Amino acid sequence: MGEWRDEWREANRASWDERVPIHVSGEFYDVASFKGGQERLQPFEIAEVGDVSGKELLHLQCHFGIDTLSWARRGASVTGLDFSAPAIEAASGLASEMGLEATFVHSDVYEAVGATGGRTFDIVYTGRGAIIWLPDIGRWAEVVADLLKPGGFLYLTEFHPFTDVFGDDDLSVEHDYFQDENPRVYDEPGTYADFDAETSHNLTYEWNHTLGNVVSAVSATGLNVELLHEYDYTMSPRWPILEKSGFDTYRLPEGTPKIPLMYSLRARKGS
Repeated sequence: MGEWRDEWREANRASWDERVPIHVSGEFYDVASFKGGQERLQPFEIAEVGDVSGKELLHLQCHFGIDTLSWARRGASVTGLDFSAPAIEAASGLASEMGLEATFVHSDVYEAVGATGGRTFDIVYTGRGAIIWLPDIGRWAEVVADLLKPGGFLYLTEFHPFTDVFGDDDLSVEHDYFQDENPRVYDEPGTYADFDAETSHNLTYEWNHTLGNVVSAVSATGLNVELLHEYDYTMSPRWPILEKSGFDTYRLPEGTPKIPLMYSLRARKGS
């Protein structure tokens, strides 16, 4: 219980710092196509978030900014926040190259209120493999609530926690769905964007937050959950059985029982 408490953040940061240049230059993120106008937001995200023209949007755990800048292209006034300095540097560079207005802030997500100067936002957007890196989902939800303007909303789109019961090779159940206070510790080279990439900072600490825990944490802050949707596709070839069905969508083969692979949640702060 004790050892990870001081180590998880620095280990995870070192891992992400090392992987930023691999992601920026690799085929998985295909930055050139994104610069050329390729849409990276999922259709359900665009529909569920709605018109962002003139809205102030904060993207927590933004990595190197592709999703953040996707919202900027749709007219939002965007701020991205991430604990990786190389990611923030890459995001700022990408915004400059694309001629997009964006602010990027280097900060731990738990310190986001102070790091953004006490500003509040119309939309706090986050997800896609973000919250597994956080040990305390209740504290995260409180930070989100503090960052929202009255009437503003959280929009979270995430990989479904149910998928974490499976191993990497197939859909055999290998892990607990329920998470105790101790993290899941991995020591694995490479990255989801390039399994064969040579890496040295491979130790990571993760927490699988169940759907019930996420909804309960958000509700406990007083935010009103307006929607919770589940989807039968995901955005990377996480298991060999998955078949590509679009630029960044992967599904189980036809005839295979469908299971939830992603979900979205929208929760609004009272006016």
